[in-house]
This record gives sequence, C-alpha cells and structure tokens, in this order.
Amino acid sequence: MSLTPADGKRPAGGKGPADDDGGRRKGRRRRVLRWSAIVLAVVITGTAGAGYLYYEHLNRNIKKDPLNIGDEKDRAAESKANAAGQKPLNILLIGSDARDSAENQKLGGAKDTYGTPARADVQMLLHVSADRTNMSVVSMPRDTLTDIPKCTDPDTGKTYAAETDVITNDSLGRGGPGCTVATWEKLTDIHIDHFMMVDFSGVVSMADAIGGVPVCVDANIYSHTSSGKGSGLKLKKGTTSIKGQQALQWLRTRYGFEDDTDIARTKAQHQYMNSMVRQLRENATLSNPTKLRSLAETATKAITVDNGLGTVAKLYDLSKELKKVPTGRITMTTMPWEYSGSSGRVVPRATDAEQLFRLVREDIALDGKDKKKATTTPVKASTDPAAADDKIAVQVENGTRTSTTSAVRGRATAVAGLLVGKGFKEAVADSSTAPSAATTVVRYPSADLEGDAQRVAKALGIPTSAVKKSTSVSGVTLVVGADWSTGTKYKAPAADDTTPTSADALNGSDTTACMHVDPNYVW
Repeated sequence: MSLTPADGKRPAGGKGPADDDGGRRKGRRRRVLRWSAIVLAVVITGTAGAGYLYYEHLNRNIKKDPLNIGDEKDRAAESKANAAGQKPLNILLIGSDARDSAENQKLGGAKDTYGTPARADVQMLLHVSADRTNMSVVSMPRDTLTDIPKCTDPDTGKTYAAETDVITNDSLGRGGPGCTVATWEKLTDIHIDHFMMVDFSGVVSMADAIGGVPVCVDANIYSHTSSGKGSGLKLKKGTTSIKGQQALQWLRTRYGFEDDTDIARTKAQHQYMNSMVRQLRENATLSNPTKLRSLAETATKAITVDNGLGTVAKLYDLSKELKKVPTGRITMTTMPWEYSGSSGRVVPRATDAEQLFRLVREDIALDGKDKKKATTTPVKASTDPAAADDKIAVQVENGTRTSTTSAVRGRATAVAGLLVGKGFKEAVADSSTAPSAATTVVRYPSADLEGDAQRVAKALGIPTSAVKKSTSVSGVTLVVGADWSTGTKYKAPAADDTTPTSADALNGSDTTACMHVDPNYVW
C-alpha cells in the first residue's frame, strides 16, 4: 500500500516526507505516535453493548473543545439527507503528539519538546454512510503541505492568521483541534460533524485490555539503526499478537517498513486498525463487562471530543451507529499525494485527491458495492435565495486547456454571451486567468452567493454537484472545462465513481495484509 510519486521515484537522497524539517523544528527527535485517533473510534465500536450503565461515571474523564474555530466562510455545507431522511456522519480522528504529562513524555521521548504545542500527527477522516451500510476512512500524511485558515483560540482569544503551504500537522497548535477540523473542511469541502483526539497515553493499556492485536510482517524485523533511529520493534516473520509496549512500537515504526517513509507507517496503522476492529467484534472475552469497563476507563481518560460527543451517552449512541457497518464494508485509504519538489513534503495529487474527496462528499462507497442510485440528482437547497438573473454577476473563465492541448480560443467569451442571451446581463468573460479544468464547474466564495451559483448552473444544465464553494474566487465564477469545449448545450460526462488506485484501499475484512520489511532491517 506504499504510494509513490507519478514517476515512481523518491526524492534526492532517498528521504521520505518526514526526514527533514529544514531546521524549523527538531523533527528528527520527535518520533511521534500516529495511532491514537484510530484506537479510540475502534474502542467505542467495541464497547457498545453489555455494561453501558457502568460507564456513566466516565463523563467527567472526557475533555471537550469547540468543533471548528476557523472562519465561517471556510465552513463546508452540511451534508444533505438521503431519500429516507438519513444523514452521513463525518468524524475527524486526530492523534496528538503532546508531551504534556510524565507518561506522554516517557512514551514520546524528546525531552526538549516537553510542554511545547502539540501537533496533529494522525489525521483520519471517518465517513459513515447515510444508510450505515459502509464506512470509509481517509488518512492524510502528516507532512502534507496545505492551506490553514485563520483560527481563533477559544481559551485565549488569540487569532492565528491564515497561512498557505504549511505542514498540516501544525494546525493543532493554532488554537486546538477545532483548527485541524477547519483545515480539513477548507481542503476537502466535506462538512465535519465531530472530532475525536487522543494523545500518547493509553495505547499500551488499550492493547492489553483487548488481549492483543494480530499483525503480520513478511520477514524478521528489528526497527533500529546505529544512530539510534527506529521504534525498537522486533518481531519474527509471520503473524504475532502484539500488546503493551510492542503495540506502541508497531504504531510508531517507520524505519523498517517498506521504503522507510511516513506513508509506510500509515499502511501499518491501517493494518492495525482493521485487525483491532475484528478483535473487538469477534473476541468473546470482550463480552465481559469488567474488561469492557477497563477499556472504556482507559479510552475516556485519553480523549478530547467536540461538545456534540461530550458525554458517555452520546458516545454510546455513536457507537451503535458505527456497529451497524459490517467489517467487510470498511475501506481504509490514504489521500492520493505526490512529492512537492525535492523538499520531502507532499501535496494532494490534484485529480485523484479531489476524486476521493468527491466520493466522500457525495456519500459514495469506496468499495464500489453501493446499490445503483437514482440517475436524477435532487436540487440542493441553498441557504440564500438567488437574485434576479439580470442582477447576478458572473465571471466566465476558459478552463479548456489540458496537458496535451491548448485552450479553445474565445470559449469564455462564447459562454458568457450564452449567459447574456439567457438574461444574465452581468456575465462577462475573464481573460486574466487561464485555468485548466477537466470538467465544468461553478464556484462561489460564501453562503450568500450559493443560490446565485446554483441558478447559473441550472440555466446552463450544469448539475448541482458541480457547484462548489471556494475561497479562491471573489464572486460567482463559471470555469468552462475541457468537457465543454464546443457547442451551446452542456452535457455532463458520466460520473466516474471508482476509488483512485493511488488511494491504496484496504478492506476491513482483509486478513491477508502483511507489512513488507526493508531488507536493511531484517535480523
């Protein structure tokens, strides 16, 4: 499941995305643990059953923070209900590398980072379908370069200015988990309903409480170098049930798995999560209320959630929803990415990443097993009514350029004229920019223009799924894509609802997954 750039090459020097922080922070010594958020969602799934009444006292263990502390203009529109009135659930799972306690310091190392701002070194979006038949998980590599919106710390009132092309895990230190949520919404345009955040402490006791988690390696592995790098994980070839410190080492291992990159570590975490789900659902010993109570005690002491999940009762309700999804309909993926120059950082791979985000937004199962949906798309209700057609200002851009062909001359002017002929007198061609768009899209910057954008799309026969909120535009903007390079009638291309191969999907019921060991770490 290790992803590589389009040319199949790694950066100069063989470094992965997290090898060099350019001196900005002491990253080499921050062997951060990227397991935490995964564990919590799985624990909740397993603890929904006998013994719920014992857990009421756990409410005081649960820490809470605001859901989103970014700018309102960067919020994604709420998910719409399906024909049966059901809504999907989007939950951001965050693993913090905080060294804010003696236990976290011992587990995380790096004494010089004690008390410094935490980073979001696990970021996984968990999407539960509206009908609860399937679940999708999208991981974002911790060193992804992205735009972080303006965030305001709810405790201090300090405002952090928006930044571009910064490491996504820095978002947590800009006011808390609500800024990480805001960053995801800005990037993906997916509305996030809840978040769960966990720190280092608790993973050892969690693994012990469930009796161990089976994992597999294809050779003897010892994650250790002469310079002191590595998690210390030492396993024999084959499947081993790991718990305690060994589980912690597995989830931290980077040196020794595949190409020794952070992407390989994400793959190992996916294998661990899938195996843990199966253990929690199938292991008969977990029907013991005492064991479940011990596991829940551990989890709630390590958890921070938004106010919407701030009680055991609410977590229990969520767990019931999660348990409806069969293990075989859980799909783990990694956001498609590519290296950013020679920096060792990564960025979303434009077409593939947007495809993956769209599937989640539109509640399309990543395993391809959805029942065929109706061909008609219901009109999305906007939060603001459209102005009269002759009062709607529309910028029309020519996005017909592709990687192999030049833009069709005069296309923006032609479509702007088409709009004027339909009564949109303030439609004008914008020749100051020449974007490249595979498909035609209507963008709008804020909720008060959503109705206008939908009206423009309807007038041209553009589906509402192609109407998107974007802070990169200042008004309603129609980008004429390569799919509408000629003619006066728009015909939407057949939707490609397949999960990109670069997302490296892993099914939750796959018991054959086995991590490949770098020969340099075989003993």
